[in-house]
Amino acid sequence: MYARDVMTAPVYTVSPGETVAHARNLMVRHKISRLLVMEGATLSGILTKKDIAYRLRQGEPAWRRRPLDRIPAGVLATEKPVTAAPDTPVKRIARIFVEKAISSVPIIEAGLVAGIVTKTDLMKSVLVRNLHGTAGDVMEDVPVVSRYHSLNHVVSVMKERNDKVLVCDEENAPAGIITETNLAFYEDEPGISGVVGKDVTIVRRETSQGKSGVGLLSVASVTAGDVMTSPVITVPAGTDLQEVIAMMGRHHVNSLVVMENGTISGIVKRDDIIKEVAK
Repeated sequence: MYARDVMTAPVYTVSPGETVAHARNLMVRHKISRLLVMEGATLSGILTKKDIAYRLRQGEPAWRRRPLDRIPAGVLATEKPVTAAPDTPVKRIARIFVEKAISSVPIIEAGLVAGIVTKTDLMKSVLVRNLHGTAGDVMEDVPVVSRYHSLNHVVSVMKERNDKVLVCDEENAPAGIITETNLAFYEDEPGISGVVGKDVTIVRRETSQGKSGVGLLSVASVTAGDVMTSPVITVPAGTDLQEVIAMMGRHHVNSLVVMENGTISGIVKRDDIIKEVAK
């Protein structure tokens, strides 16, 4: 099986000068996670929802955190993306995903874009359908945040781990999950562009040993609980891998939290499936 057998074509594109807001609207409208950035017929870069999401981190330059209608797509896009030929074996594509930590590869034929292979495309391949094992065989540990953590903290954890994060409640039970999609496509994006990383201070009266006083409480403007997807879909560690893949498809998600005896054991993700294909 080759790239040409699983690739998506035609490919949605933007020019470098079009705004990220326009690019994001295209992603939402067509239910896609990336756009090729084209200068005429020449591929100059690729813009993904991760590029849009990670710009929100407080440590990023201030211009990267401006509203999306003020940032050109070419500025956030990754230049010179990894590409492949139509006759590249699918297993090789999977290895590229794993080795380069990327989620798509444009397919170039005779110097022109012929299509694109994404992880979603790869999940439909016969190589995935031939996998065996259980959720516990491929799961990995999952980074966890509180629903009260600030958005800046969430983005920092996601970027450090290059991963989604699980949001837990006070009892350490799964309350939600945050992916690049949650951040990139958040409905109040103009609001979080202006407040990410900032805290507000409020005055509250507290009673201690019968005496009232004034205290200061720092509260995150936007928290993990504001952007997370809930509820979290869980599976036991012994769930067959093909059932895991089927559940991801039925629920339109890319990850399932693994639970054993009411305790979080880990997470099985689409990336873990891709790693199995790449072996």
